[in-house]
Amino acid sequence: MDASQVILLLMNVVGGAAVIGSYVLWLRGAPGGANALWGGVPTSLRPVYTVSMILSAIGYLAVFYYLLFEVVPTEVHIGGELGFVWFIPIVVLMLFPSALWMPLSGLYVDRPSAGVWIAVRTVLFVVGLASIALAWALLTLKPNSGDAAYWIATVGSCYFAFHTFVLDAVLWAALFRRRP
Repeated sequence: MDASQVILLLMNVVGGAAVIGSYVLWLRGAPGGANALWGGVPTSLRPVYTVSMILSAIGYLAVFYYLLFEVVPTEVHIGGELGFVWFIPIVVLMLFPSALWMPLSGLYVDRPSAGVWIAVRTVLFVVGLASIALAWALLTLKPNSGDAAYWIATVGSCYFAFHTFVLDAVLWAALFRRRP
């Protein structure tokens, strides 16, 4: 494993633990639990979100697998110019802001304010845009194996981008309806 892959692995472990940890810590002490975070999202859409979250996680894991075990970092380029190392800031911009979403959203539920709402929306847009960057990076990765692992990772990253940008940053925020 190349040094940049080791760093990518560490960022995923630390960032993933931060995301999961933020969810666990907030849910343990949250009045109303996870239901408070649905806001005005209709009950009929919640199963769609749940299935989409699972598909997004599977897509992300496919990307993670591909980047760690199928790619030779010294031999690939993103968009013709950028090296494999650019996957690291993309992943950092997805995972670390993701760890802020639940605590910020919980804070907003408890004490709504314009500033906290802006922070929630900013976090969601940063994650969504970084997810789009990840999909772009895989779509422009050269050379790519073109095999099933590549296409599963690429399709998975595109779905992950759809979920984080469209469903989370745009739709959830529009439906939440708890603006002060």
